[in-house]
Amino acid sequence: MKHKGMALAGLMLVGSGAQAAGFALIEQNASGLGNAYAGQAAVAEDASTIFFNPAGLSRVEGRQVVVVGNLIKPSAKFDDEASTNALLQHSLGGEGGDAGSLGLVPNFYYAMDIKPGLKFGLGISAPFGLKTEYDEDWVGRFHAVTSDLKTVNINPTLAWRLDDRWSVGVGLDAQYVKAKLTNMTNYSGAIFLATGTPVYDLEGLASVKGDDWGWGYNLGVLFEPTKETRIGLNYRSRVSYTLDGTVSFADRPASLDPYLPNGGVKAKVTLPDSMSLSVFSKLNGQVDLLADVTWTHWSLFKDLTVARDDGTPLSSTPENWNDAWRYSVGVNFHASDVMTWRFGVAYDQTPVSDAYRTPRIPDQDRTWLAVGFQYRMGKQAAIDAGYAHLFVKDASMDGGSVGTGNLVGKYDNAVDILSVQYTHSF
Repeated sequence: MKHKGMALAGLMLVGSGAQAAGFALIEQNASGLGNAYAGQAAVAEDASTIFFNPAGLSRVEGRQVVVVGNLIKPSAKFDDEASTNALLQHSLGGEGGDAGSLGLVPNFYYAMDIKPGLKFGLGISAPFGLKTEYDEDWVGRFHAVTSDLKTVNINPTLAWRLDDRWSVGVGLDAQYVKAKLTNMTNYSGAIFLATGTPVYDLEGLASVKGDDWGWGYNLGVLFEPTKETRIGLNYRSRVSYTLDGTVSFADRPASLDPYLPNGGVKAKVTLPDSMSLSVFSKLNGQVDLLADVTWTHWSLFKDLTVARDDGTPLSSTPENWNDAWRYSVGVNFHASDVMTWRFGVAYDQTPVSDAYRTPRIPDQDRTWLAVGFQYRMGKQAAIDAGYAHLFVKDASMDGGSVGTGNLVGKYDNAVDILSVQYTHSF
């Protein structure tokens, strides 16, 4: 039974190679990507401000629809240095290939007037997610094979313009999460621990699937001290889940039925709250300056407890993540009435320390370089596009157990992001 708990603890770690710190997704529009998302709580350029600062809706005139597609390609290549075999397992395995997987993240936003000074908005986005996947015969297969996390956030919003300088906004978040996580299970080690009988090179794929709905909110304030300058403050609340799902063990020997039964499992997960402070300033008729600092409350992720449906505890795995900060600056150059060029850089802290890093989330600090543009097709329509390359610091790995083997090496990581957006005003 002890080995069963160890196997499930590693299996249920919720995470993937997402492109903000941890497993968050900041890719919520294309109009901000070219600035590396600098100043997003203050820009209030289109209805995508629903996510970054709902108070910014006060600056969106009339009705507006925004449709966005983000293509995200993380790369995570493991370089094995001195990994060791799991208990009674002869084959060590390869390095897993590129664990990064191309993902499409869509966003949709709608804004309309209710009455003068009062706006309604609706945003549909994915604030957390993406996917990592290794070869099933790799050296770390008992730690992780697939980590697939998807979220959908439905965000109705209201914004009030209080006067010429102040606006406030509030939104409700109805958030759905769905996870699938797999790893190979060392049946040889499990049989030996359960019965004392040595059996070599016997393993099978273990899978956990689960989902849940959670609720949260977002609050924003926009202050305009002059016509050329805006300051935005935005808060997004934490969202708590109890994932309800199943665990199954493929090709499991009959002798392990009492120790590794298929069945229902639950895991409590809290996705973190965050706060952003942004500044937007129009330097002159051609140049805008933007800056942003964002704090994410990742220290909420202290441990992961997994239990059977009857409440029987299986494991409690320490995570001990740290709060993380993100800093970004950007510039817009208005080349003409219809064309604007955007540039930006950002620095994203990882919440994951070397001592608690796992192959499900081989996260490290990252530096963004971004470029983009907007082309206006008259007063009612605009196309935005952006591209960013993320330089990710090498991530070391050194951890494991008798049952999983000790995974030792280093990750070579990078990310490319391409986003396109269409905005239509009525």
